[in-house]
Amino acid sequence: MNKITIITVTYNSAKTLADTINSVNTQTARQHIEYIVIDGQSTDGTLSIIEQNSASIDKWISEPDKGIYDAMNKGLQMASGQWVGFLHADDLFYDDKVVEHILNAANNNECNLLYGNLNYINGTPEQKVVRFWKSQPFSAKLLKRGWMPPHPTVYMKKDLATIIGAFDTSYRIAADYDYMLRLFMHPQSQSHHINETLINMRLGGVSNRSIGNMIQKSKEDYRALRSNKVGGIYALLVKNLSKLQQFF
Repeated sequence: MNKITIITVTYNSAKTLADTINSVNTQTARQHIEYIVIDGQSTDGTLSIIEQNSASIDKWISEPDKGIYDAMNKGLQMASGQWVGFLHADDLFYDDKVVEHILNAANNNECNLLYGNLNYINGTPEQKVVRFWKSQPFSAKLLKRGWMPPHPTVYMKKDLATIIGAFDTSYRIAADYDYMLRLFMHPQSQSHHINETLINMRLGGVSNRSIGNMIQKSKEDYRALRSNKVGGIYALLVKNLSKLQQFF
């Protein structure tokens, strides 16, 4: 079975990181996981949590970086698995069989790109689902209509990631969207939708923390759409409006 690299990027993530690490360690396919943690020299106790769990972390570093996308690029460079993806420091796998499902899909389909569905959960201990992001099989037309996959669920073959290259750190908030557009539009990409919930993602991401960030995110999304020749204002509007259906 393929080895899969899971990368967690942290910066002052002490409140949630232990849960994220435990989510990796309880996977039924744990023996097939290479786990990497990239820390931006946290000051809140994150480093202590990493050190306490170092036996279950294959590679980790703690050093200054230029932001989350710079740290994600470091993780990609360190990855040695045939497949690679990200589990952010405030996210969790939906259950203990998620990596098993991903690896089975990788073995049973002609693809180099996998993705699934996602729950948005609140930050309370109950982890109540407040929004469900159901995806669908990919077609190029979907991107032009503002569609994108739930990016925390995306896993790709390492050789495809090498072809796509690094996250563009000139984006402050939307480098992940730019990366998804580059990834799914690439002629060598062969995607497969796993119609299962893969990730529980806590609310409170950078792009939604303020009106200013939401405006900045829209500006960067528009730039990504234009620079990748996918669409423009129409795609951006549909992209934002399509989020409403995820609440129902």
